[in-house]
Amino acid sequence: MKIVREQREENNSLLRVTIEENDYAQEVEKALRDYRRKANIPGFRPGMVPMGIVKKMYGKGVLAEQSYRLASNAAFDYLQKEKIDYLGDVIPSEEQGDFDFENGKEFEFVFEIGEAPAIALDLSEKDKMTYHRIKVDKKMHDDYRSNFLRRFGRLVDTEKVTADEALGVTLDNGEMNVADAYVGLISMSEEERKPFIGKKVGDKMQVDINDLYKNPSQRAAVLQVKQNELEGIKPEFSLEITKIRKFAEPELNEEFFKMAFPGGNVTSEAELDKFVDEEIGKELARESDYLFTLQLRDYLVKKAALKMPEAFLKRWLYTINEGKFSMEEIEKDFDQFLKMFTWNYLQKHFVQTENISVSKDEATAEAKALAAAQFAQYGMPSAPDDMLAGYAEKILADKDQGQKIYEKLYEVKVVEAVKQKIKVTEKAVSADDFAKLAKEL
Repeated sequence: MKIVREQREENNSLLRVTIEENDYAQEVEKALRDYRRKANIPGFRPGMVPMGIVKKMYGKGVLAEQSYRLASNAAFDYLQKEKIDYLGDVIPSEEQGDFDFENGKEFEFVFEIGEAPAIALDLSEKDKMTYHRIKVDKKMHDDYRSNFLRRFGRLVDTEKVTADEALGVTLDNGEMNVADAYVGLISMSEEERKPFIGKKVGDKMQVDINDLYKNPSQRAAVLQVKQNELEGIKPEFSLEITKIRKFAEPELNEEFFKMAFPGGNVTSEAELDKFVDEEIGKELARESDYLFTLQLRDYLVKKAALKMPEAFLKRWLYTINEGKFSMEEIEKDFDQFLKMFTWNYLQKHFVQTENISVSKDEATAEAKALAAAQFAQYGMPSAPDDMLAGYAEKILADKDQGQKIYEKLYEVKVVEAVKQKIKVTEKAVSADDFAKLAKEL
């Protein structure tokens, strides 16, 4: 066996692996004997097929398979022995010639590799970044406070529709009459609520149920029929308001604070307002962290100025996707791919140089937080810990979800490690200004 490395353009080279008969003969013979033992050919008992027939039927395929396997393994062994760091994977070269497995004895396999560029990032306080913290404004505070108190409020009757009340209505289109139907304005947009604003009990209006509720399951619910019974129902109805109810915020007394904060950490309205701002701050911090990560990513990718083997990476993408994407499609999205690919490569560098690791406990805690957020979306803000733990196990057991969690935690730790090496200045900005910064990225 012979291996020759040929340097092409920068960070791109070929490996020519020559496989000779004495390299593959034993492996081919072993594979053919295995075929003979398993072959089921009419006229011969199992295991008694003449080797000549087996070679004639399977010889070329076995030779091709075994010689390629040997050449591929030899290429990887060579890269490891020579300590050559490569990107993506080793792929067959476009310079690969044809094979004559019928008559040939010696075969040359040509592989292409994209060499990983060296990273030389000298980071110091001369490298300056800004961390944009979103200021909590009055509207954020009031909205969060209102939504929080709504969980503990109660429905009370009111005279007039002003915003997002719950309506009891009677629907009639001459063919069907639905008494005590429920129309919840909270699920509607501001534009969709407009026809209801100012209406009182006893007021009537014409509605198109298809416009009122785009979702068939919602239409079925309000009309009190099964979804498969919707077809044929005239959508134009006369709607009479029979009841208007709104959420009344709970009285901020001792009973409320014990119910809302059983741990006793909030016992007064002032402490409630402080709690609200802290909770908003946590949510906004995630947005700030995300924006900073994007900005730091772009800064490091530009500063590192790595010379990537772009032509190779395009061919590699085409090869590993087995033709699912054309070269034109790969070319179209390549700049964005290259940025993310370079960022991932830089992250691996910091993981190694900073000895960064992610423990199973950290991954479990992140998975539990993800599960808690999902439960909260479905109206369970305080799911039991054992339930969260069970869902966290399922999340981590899923290959894709588990990998995403570990990748996220590694990225968080890489960003924190880099922040310690550079100068980061915090700046408070409005939500609008923050949105403009995010849009630029």
